[in-house]
Amino acid sequence: MPWYAVYTKSRHEDRVHSQLAAKSYHVFLPKIHVWSKRKDRRKKIWVPMFPGYLFVNLINPDNGTRVDILKTFGVVKILSKPHGGEPLPVPDEQINTIFRLTEHPVEINHFRYPSVGERARIIDGPFTGVEGIVTASDLEHEVFVISFEFLHRAVAIKLEGFQIAKI
Repeated sequence: MPWYAVYTKSRHEDRVHSQLAAKSYHVFLPKIHVWSKRKDRRKKIWVPMFPGYLFVNLINPDNGTRVDILKTFGVVKILSKPHGGEPLPVPDEQINTIFRLTEHPVEINHFRYPSVGERARIIDGPFTGVEGIVTASDLEHEVFVISFEFLHRAVAIKLEGFQIAKI
């Protein structure tokens, strides 16, 4: 059975998880243990591995099922193909990796792609070391448009996500 990513309102992951589980859906909310700074001390707390997201295992994501999930308080959307298409299943390899990461407690750090307007450096491949400003990106196809100030030009480069880093 495929897993689907559900996007929630900010800090509503636990509530959505409970509500969907109460509706008999098989729900997975991966959490990690992180240090939290309190006024007088540091404390380890459990937080969602992917803030704003959880996963639902569905045999058939028909319209009735989708509407039932979307009517759940705190749910924003089910990640789908562009322009309101069919829900996109999470690839099995990726969901299995997430399961393994939650089974074995290791320190996990979040990284994000550079956003439009941010300085970035290509860190792998034939353009290693090249720096510029991201002027556009298509994360689905892993294409980044980088502007090089000294040339007053921009080029679109297809890069894997690990090949580019925010400076």
